[in-house]
Formats: sequence, C-alpha cells, structure tokens
Amino acid sequence: MSEPSLYGRRKYWAKRFGPAPVLPMSRKEMDELGWDSCDIIVVSGDAYVDHPSFGMALIGRVLEAQGFRVGIIAQPDWQSPAAFSVLGRPNLMFGVTSGNMDSMVNRYTADGRRRSDDAYSPDQQPDLRPDRAVIAYCNRCRQAYSGVPIVAGGIEASLRRVAHYDYWSDKVRRSILLDAKADMLIYGNAERAVVEVAHRLAAAEEIADIKDVRGTVFARPTSETGREVVRLPAYDIVAQDPLQFARATRLVFDEADPVHGRALVQQHAKRDVFLLPPAVPLSTKELDQTYELPFTRCPHPAYKSARLKAWEMIRHSVTIMRGCFGGCSFCALACHAGPIIQSRSEESILREIKQVRDNVPGFTGIISDLGGPTANMYRQGCLRDAQQKKCQRLSCLYPSVCRQLQTSHLPLIKLYRRARKLRGIKKILIGSGVRYDLALRSSEYVKELVGHHVGGYLKIAPEHVCPGPLAHMQKPDVKLFERFKGLFEKHSAEASKEQYLVPYFIAAHPGTTDEDMLELAQWLKKHDFRIDQAQTFLPTPMSLATAMYHSGINPLKPFKDGGVKVKVPRGLRARRLHKAFLRYHDPVNWPLLRKALKRMGREDLIGNGKRHLVPSWQPGRGRKNESRPSAKRKKRTRR
Repeated sequence: MSEPSLYGRRKYWAKRFGPAPVLPMSRKEMDELGWDSCDIIVVSGDAYVDHPSFGMALIGRVLEAQGFRVGIIAQPDWQSPAAFSVLGRPNLMFGVTSGNMDSMVNRYTADGRRRSDDAYSPDQQPDLRPDRAVIAYCNRCRQAYSGVPIVAGGIEASLRRVAHYDYWSDKVRRSILLDAKADMLIYGNAERAVVEVAHRLAAAEEIADIKDVRGTVFARPTSETGREVVRLPAYDIVAQDPLQFARATRLVFDEADPVHGRALVQQHAKRDVFLLPPAVPLSTKELDQTYELPFTRCPHPAYKSARLKAWEMIRHSVTIMRGCFGGCSFCALACHAGPIIQSRSEESILREIKQVRDNVPGFTGIISDLGGPTANMYRQGCLRDAQQKKCQRLSCLYPSVCRQLQTSHLPLIKLYRRARKLRGIKKILIGSGVRYDLALRSSEYVKELVGHHVGGYLKIAPEHVCPGPLAHMQKPDVKLFERFKGLFEKHSAEASKEQYLVPYFIAAHPGTTDEDMLELAQWLKKHDFRIDQAQTFLPTPMSLATAMYHSGINPLKPFKDGGVKVKVPRGLRARRLHKAFLRYHDPVNWPLLRKALKRMGREDLIGNGKRHLVPSWQPGRGRKNESRPSAKRKKRTRR
C-alpha cells in the first residue's frame, strides 16, 4: 500500500505569494498579502490559533504548502450567511469543522447542563458556536455562496459519518453529511484526502465526480451504487433495531484498517452514503514536514490580549506521534485517528522544542508535554507484515498485550534524554496519559519517567477496578495499575521526590452495576485516593461503549441469538449515584449514598469508624466541615 508523497505534488500557481505570516481572517489581511481571493476558506468553531494542535491551522498550513491561498473564518455568527462571506467567494471550496471538539460535547456536560465557558474561545466566552456546528456552518456556507463545494471534516463530522446515536436528542440520527448538505466529508486525519481533493478541484474536476479518494464520504442515489462494498444495515433499520445498530457499529470498526479495510455503504432512504477505506497514514518524513510548517504557534493577532485557555494549556507542548492501538471501548480515537502509530523523527521533535524555546511567549524553560493521544506508544506497533495479514483484534492491549506488538520504550527514553539536554530546557514534563500496562514492560522507562519527567503529578487512567466494567471498557486488570503504582512510589522515593498519581475513573459506564461502583469506592478509600472531579460516562458518537449504551447489546461479542446483553446505568438518578460513589468523601453525596447502601443491604458501611464508607452524621450549615481532606491530601489527589 503506497500513496504519492504528501508534499511531492506540483504546487498550485498561487505558490508565488509564499506563506502568510498568519492565515488571513479579514479582507484587509488579504489585501496586505496581495490576494484578490481565497482558493479555500476554512470555517471553524474554534478561535484561530496558528498551532499544529488546532485542526484549522494544521489543515490550513498543509494546503498553503500546496500553493493554495487559505483563509480562516473562526467562530462566525451562524444566525445569517453574512458572516460567511467576509472573505469573499472561495475559488475551490469551503472546509467546515466544528473545531477540536464535537460541538455538543463542547457545550454540554454529561448531565445535559450547558457549560458556562469554552476553552477554545477568547476569554472562555460561551455560546460562540452553535449546537451541531457542522450542520449550521455548512448550511450558511451554502446560503452565502451557492455552487461552491463544501467539504466537512474534523472530529464532529468524522464521528458522525454514518447513522449514529445522538445522546443529546436520545435518538439515532442519520449521517451528518446529509443533514449538513455537504458535498463531501473527510474523516480521520485529513491531510492526504484534503490535498487530493483540493488539487483535483483546482484541475477543474467536479466534486460530484471525485469518488475514489480514501478517507472520504459522499452520497449518491441508490441506483448508482454499482461497486463492490460492504453494506451496513440501512438507516431506517438501525434507527429502529438496537441489535442492527450495534452490528453496524462493529462493522465500521472492523473495516477501519487502512490496509485491509473495505468500502462501506449505508442506505438513507433513496440515497446511499459511501465510506471509502481510511487514508494511508503519514510516513515519518511527511509527519515531520507537516509539523515543521511555518506555524506562529500563537493566537491570531486579532485576539489581542484576550486569553485562550486551550492554547495556554498546549503552547509549550510538542506532539511526537499520532494514533492509538489501545482500543478502549469508550474512546472513538481508533475510529478517527486510527490504531497505527505514526511517529515523528527525533531530529524534527528536537527542532520543534527549540522553536518553542526561542519563539513562544511565556516560555520559562519547561516543556509541558512530549506526547500525543498517549504518552508512551512512540515508535511502537505490530511486528507482522501488515500487507499480508489482517488482524481482527480491536485492541492490541486487551485482554493482554499482543505477542506480535513491538513495545520497546528505548526510542522514547533516548528522545527524553536528548530533549532535556538541550540548551535552555530546564524540565521536560509528560502531560499525556501513560499506558501503564505498556510501561510495565520497561522498568527502565518507568524509572526514567518518574526520575525526570513528572512535575509532582502523573495522569493515569485505570478507569475502574472491577472485572465487569473493565471488560466492557477493554481496560486491563487493576492489578497492573497497582504494580505500576508500586513502581512509581519506589522510584519517586529513590529520587527523593514527593510525587503523586492522578487516577482517572469513569462512573456509569455500560456494564457497571451499583455494586461495582461500591467496590470502586472501597478501593479508593483503601488506597487513600480522593477524587476532586468525577468523570461520568458520556456517550459520544460512534464509540463501541455508546453502542452498548444505546442498544443494551455488547458489540464486542458475537451477535447470534440476539447478542450479549449489557446492563446500562440510565437516567440522571442512576448516573448521579455512580458519580457519588467516586466522591464518597464529599458530604454533599452522603445522603444519597446512605440511602443506596441501605437499599443494597450494606448498612455496615455507614458509621463513624475507619472501616465505614460514609458517616452516620451530616454536617449542618455553619458547622466546620470535619470531613474535608487536609490541604496536603487534597493537593495529592487533585485531578
């Protein structure tokens, strides 16, 4: 399997203008660049930060490197088409994204409450993007300039590319391609597909005729199918039949392999939605070239002194790899970014660290992260010849680490050591989550990590402790976490450092019972963990766990005889109870927990002794809350 080099094409004629200091957001900036028009306009729900961690900037700079003039419309007023015409009519296409997050996840909590701030907006202003932003933006683009091709992309479009369960409306919605009335949808990492589409449009090809680009989704009348495909159950069927919905979700995951994946098609009334196989992952050289494009790594000057929290969190971090082969069922990353690890070269990473050191405002000598979707999958992957053998596993790590997986941490250790020796670098922190089941395979890595790259706290995600929930999550046995915890504490003591693990747990995940959450609460108390912020399972589109939540059927198991049923905590009452177990130490939760423990026949856990989970008394107003953890303990267990 091979593809033309991403940067090996003949550039579009507009290359003569050269790279822009920042991609323009106004006609004034276009005039200063000498542009009479934009070839491509990217519309996004995020504020424009010219940093490779922001999708609009990454795709914009990749297209610019192909010679195209790219403009940005960031967080437009979606109430009318006027805001979508500020840069004029694009010559080739609109690219539309909700931003780095699904707009519904961005705007609402797991309990359905409207969020009061938005980290991707200036000064965290809420409500600068609409619900279902891709749909709203695409429709306004069509109104502003009919006839201009519209290509949807980004996480929201990617994970809604077929019929999907929508938690916020509690129903199965059809492919977002149809509701947005876009001409095409690009899913996953979009560089290859968007470059191919842009060049073909520039060569005067009609977008309706582009039907062979990997990583794209398009719709055609059912009568035009005429090709070999894997047919998913139709929208009308999956909207009514939970078993068929679960089956369709599993089929999408089974065909997500960029080497062996086949084209999928799903009928929506009189139209077929085609999903071509995933794009070929970028090579190390292509990834290096992409991340070394001329990003300013800063917000657009138009934002002046406004704070952009999402940028502040990552401005001193460096991405070293893409992809994840963990296969956690609650995460749709494998269905978006893919399971194949794509790693940058050491030299490219070191050059970017120097760029951060020399050019990014506020740098104090500390790199906040060298990572990606995970911290420690750099240069790892399958040992088998991918061209010859197809693997049916959804996870390379569950139920155990695959014997065919290359898990050496030596390249990562070497990178860490070289990075921290660079002039002006005081500390290299690891902010991405560590897969402890992988880390345990390299005691040298754990010692290196703990001794040099933990800034007091290290994020880790056991998610649960009981076999039932862990199996539905596709997460490893908690004993592995306890082993890692022991090593972490041992090496911290050897380094004479006071450091703590920050564990992540999920409440109300499909396959979790009240008894499971009680056992987790007891485990937390035994290990002296007090969670300040509890995470409740949020059924995001396309994940396997979301299919469990909606259907009550486990798509990880065979579908014969109606499939394997899953117990699902539904409704606010059940979900709040599970969350309360995670925060058993909070007096606000004690009345709810007492009631539940009595119902469960566990009144023995109510009392004022060390063996009890919650006390029998309740602090009143104005009384000093004796249950609050000490300042030291609270700091140690902060999430």
